[in-house]
Amino acid sequence: MPSNRDWMIIAAARLLKNGERVLVGVGVPNIAANLAKRLDAPDLVLVYESGVIDARPERLPLSIGDGTLVDAALAVLPMGELFSHYLLTGWIDVGFLGAAQIDASGNLNSTVIGEYQQPKVRLAGAGGAPEIATSARRTIIVMEHSRDRFPAKIDFITSPGHPAGHRRPDGRGPWRVVSSLGVFGFNEAGVMGVLALLPGHTYEEVLDLSGWRIPLMADPTPYLPATRAEEESTLAALRATLPKGDS
Repeated sequence: MPSNRDWMIIAAARLLKNGERVLVGVGVPNIAANLAKRLDAPDLVLVYESGVIDARPERLPLSIGDGTLVDAALAVLPMGELFSHYLLTGWIDVGFLGAAQIDASGNLNSTVIGEYQQPKVRLAGAGGAPEIATSARRTIIVMEHSRDRFPAKIDFITSPGHPAGHRRPDGRGPWRVVSSLGVFGFNEAGVMGVLALLPGHTYEEVLDLSGWRIPLMADPTPYLPATRAEEESTLAALRATLPKGDS
């Protein structure tokens, strides 16, 4: 049976469309993007902030510096050139990110947990996330769902979401959030709401594990494959994507 993490990865992968140019973050976004290429998006253009364009890795890359990314890539550029000539000019369709915390407006924290000067945990930091979140045509965020990760107020804004009271007028910014409970979107006020629930979960769970009352944007029907055969083939593709021992 698929785990919560499996469903989260599958739901995130299915948000990526064939031919889109995706700047891939580390962790679950990396798994989901590579899964998408094995499912319905074989021509998905994987871009990594290390400077790799159109990566075609034979196995799941372990980091943005993994050598398998460059083996059959279209191009490998200096990071500064990738950001200035491709990301900041609007060439990237989707920024695909993870984070430690997210709030109702899609602001992301990947810097610290607790006070900045004396944090409980100091995280990896921004990397290219702020530029990706603000310059990609839209952003998808993937993360586990808990009250600590979905607080009413995040401890630090690493990557900005939508301005208070409205969605970004240029259409950029957070578009979807995929958690271990469901799939979320943003209304015209730039506020996160529930679009779908992952199998086995309820709206009451979402409310219980969030620091604010996340509204419903649609009838929260479970996110399910059309058929049992589709579920089995999707899980087989996921297992093939993951490194041995991680399935």
